[in-house]
Amino acid sequence: MFNLIANLYKNAYSGLSRRIWLLALVMVINRAGTMVLAFLTLYCISIGFSVDQAGIVVAMYGSGAVVGAFLGGKVSDKVGFYFTQVSALVLGGIMFIVVGRLRGFEMICIGAFILSMVNESFRPANATAIAHYSTPENRTQSFSLVRLAINIGWGIGAAVGGVLASYDYHLLFWVDGFTSIFAGFLLWAILPTVTIKQQNTGSGTQAQHGSQSPYRDKVFLKFMFFQILFALAFFQIFTTVPLYMKSNLKLDEFWIGAIMAANGLLIAVLEMVLVFKLEGRKSYLKLMAYGTIIMGISYSLLNLPLQSGLLVASAFILVITFSEMIAMPFMNTYYISRSTDQNRGQYAGIYTMGWSVAQVAGASGGAWMAQHMGFQNLWFAIAGVCLVTAAGYFFLDRK
Repeated sequence: MFNLIANLYKNAYSGLSRRIWLLALVMVINRAGTMVLAFLTLYCISIGFSVDQAGIVVAMYGSGAVVGAFLGGKVSDKVGFYFTQVSALVLGGIMFIVVGRLRGFEMICIGAFILSMVNESFRPANATAIAHYSTPENRTQSFSLVRLAINIGWGIGAAVGGVLASYDYHLLFWVDGFTSIFAGFLLWAILPTVTIKQQNTGSGTQAQHGSQSPYRDKVFLKFMFFQILFALAFFQIFTTVPLYMKSNLKLDEFWIGAIMAANGLLIAVLEMVLVFKLEGRKSYLKLMAYGTIIMGISYSLLNLPLQSGLLVASAFILVITFSEMIAMPFMNTYYISRSTDQNRGQYAGIYTMGWSVAQVAGASGGAWMAQHMGFQNLWFAIAGVCLVTAAGYFFLDRK
């Protein structure tokens, strides 16, 4: 039995390039310092903002991410993913420290926008780098390894962030800033430079279905509509869910951090094996649909009338983690398969922009609905969005 499990894990991690492993190492270090986003809503409340104002700050972060994703995709295709990643990490780290020193609602809104614009320009470049360092055969595994690294870092960051937040929220900005800067210099030190010429001739892959421009790829644009709905539901985990855990489930920052850390650690242990077993068994769109249905169930669990808030929060995080592991690894592979070496950054930029748009709508809309209509109605509404999204994925799969 032990040998069977060991071989399963060995096969799940085999065949990946050395550069993917090095990139994953950078992501562990970077994400281990990722604490601000998970606690941004609570930080805003702690300095005297209303729930609506906190939602606006998170929405401004999301607005900056939309702009950053667009610019990151363009810059990645023009000057290369290598330069874009290093610049975004270093400059984003500096901005974390700056925002932690800002005071006043308007200044924090502006700072959150600029921080996110710089920080989120990293994502399209990173997706392009993963595609460059992988082959079509191991691309899902490669994306999953980097996701695993992100979630290991996220698990560490959320747990440590909960401890730091219980002392002083401003410590989160300093740690986030310095780890981001360090990750940027580490990437520059351990990964060889890839020029734009090398990037455009690296793998020579051609799109399976897509057109020369992602804006003319109608199937991709329909997919992005449903991605925005998916992300709108998913992003509640960073905005309204922590508020609900604190105000309704009566959990303190330490336990909120521990619950969030469990999400990352479960993904770190299980996702690569799950991806290895699921790859090729169903279409990517069907797997996304199944995962989205499970995510809807997870939000419904938050309305369970149980005495123990910790039990409700634990059930939620366990189920939403499995939904994430089933759906999200295959999303990247699906849209990357529709791109070419020359336009991959633009595809990645639009994909990231979609998530950022959802972050804006989800943060402001979720906070408004929670305050004016109640958390119970919010969770049922999010579950409904998940069902609509799953139906959309099934529709695209039949097409």
